Amino acid sequence: MYFVSTRDSKTKVSASEAILQGLAPDGGLFVPSSIPEIDIEKAPHFSDIPKLAHFILAPYFEGDLLEDELYEMCCDAFNFPVPLHLYNDREAVLELYWGPTAAFKDFGARFLAASLERILSKKGGRLTILVATSGDTGGAVAAAFHNREHIDVKVLFPEGRVSSRQQSQLTCYQNNIEAYAVAGSFDDCQKMVKDAFVDKELAAREGLTSANSINLGRLLPQMVYAFSSSLQMYQTTGEKPVMIIPSGNVGNACASYWAMTMGAPIQKITLALNSNRTILDYLENGSYRGRASVATLANAMDVGDPSNMERLFHLYDDYESFSKMVSAACVDDETIKKTIERVYRDHDYIICPHTATGEYVRETGAIDSPTIVYSTAHPAKFETIVEPIVGLPVEIPPSLKQLLLKEQHYKRVNCDYRSIF
Repeated sequence: MYFVSTRDSKTKVSASEAILQGLAPDGGLFVPSSIPEIDIEKAPHFSDIPKLAHFILAPYFEGDLLEDELYEMCCDAFNFPVPLHLYNDREAVLELYWGPTAAFKDFGARFLAASLERILSKKGGRLTILVATSGDTGGAVAAAFHNREHIDVKVLFPEGRVSSRQQSQLTCYQNNIEAYAVAGSFDDCQKMVKDAFVDKELAAREGLTSANSINLGRLLPQMVYAFSSSLQMYQTTGEKPVMIIPSGNVGNACASYWAMTMGAPIQKITLALNSNRTILDYLENGSYRGRASVATLANAMDVGDPSNMERLFHLYDDYESFSKMVSAACVDDETIKKTIERVYRDHDYIICPHTATGEYVRETGAIDSPTIVYSTAHPAKFETIVEPIVGLPVEIPPSLKQLLLKEQHYKRVNCDYRSIF
């Protein structure tokens, strides 16, 4: 198996090389040269996440430097539960927040950390990971890479645009982790990362790579829970579910589309967006135009020009095929609040603002099939929004509580990437 750039199929590298580079030399994103189909009848039980992960990911690492260590990496990365919370036998919420930082980003970040540490121990050298975050990515990356050998991390976050608890998670580490509060939006942070990579002299000197969802090592493992949850629902109901995915930079959704292409029993995928409607506008008028992001209650989804659209456009390479396979709906802040209230009233269940976008799409989508909404973060990370709505404190998971007690360490910088080196 090899991987190619979305901008030049002649660029061919192994999985390890793609993970190590982060971004292709031409500025494109690495994608599989072809997506293998697997027989789900031979898949391990959906509850054994490490074994299922190895089964799903093995074709991508065939002949790779990491092939013999893949199962060990899966055990290293996926050591926490991935439960489906069932409202009834046809409606479920996939709780992706039981990892160390209480967000779905733990899956990809921990697998990427396990991969890079092993690659560098074999090949030698040292890397600097440069990561922009709209909320959860930075905390997950910092936690996953803290004190890993051969790796330094620089986390960029938009000052004042992440929740206080998210900021605590981003800034509570030292040693090989540095955090920067950028005077701008997430898109400005993301542009700083891209500009740094384009600066070839800097990239070579610092050994730059990325841990954002532009890095292949983040997306591949995110296919695992698309498989595990859809398999569980399919085996329970006999029907393929519709997956409803709160989407910002579209990495989570892209991984699920890859999983569906591989053979995961998924009928359809729908993207739940906040007021950043770039994707919906494209579906409605056929013209794709990135724009500045809009700040919303679902802040981790505040992305106006999603990087992983380039991967989706590679998978569905014309408007007709894209619009046939991809659907999306937007949810504004007032509706997010009302949906959190409704879900708590109807199900005695508390959700975060991002999950609320998916719940609203499920409620209004007139979907006949079983549905799974991805719950991307624990509601305790958004207590200032959620607690006034539900009228009670949200219990903080032990792993998150431990991080919130730590002292914050970060520097304020402008939007020039050179200010962090």
